[in-house]
Amino acid sequence: MNKLDLIQTLKDSNNLSKSEAEAVVNLFFNEMAAALTQGDRVEIRGLCSFFIKKYKAYTGRNPKTGEEVKVARKKLPFSKAGKELKDRVNG
Repeated sequence: MNKLDLIQTLKDSNNLSKSEAEAVVNLFFNEMAAALTQGDRVEIRGLCSFFIKKYKAYTGRNPKTGEEVKVARKKLPFSKAGKELKDRVNG
């Protein structure tokens, strides 16, 4: 399922116009992104949680040349499936 499929499902199940359903979906994703940008954790009970992992700067190696490369510190978003979702997927 992609974003357009989600908008269509929301539209059909709640008798909304496409623009109203799109506004709801965009609001949801924008608020999640804003929370993660501020360093907050986003948890949707029964489905998943999203959080930011912070990595320190380090010196890596180019595997082809063996040359040392400086890798800057960074933050990456991660998600973790909830127990209920895992149980549903595994039947």
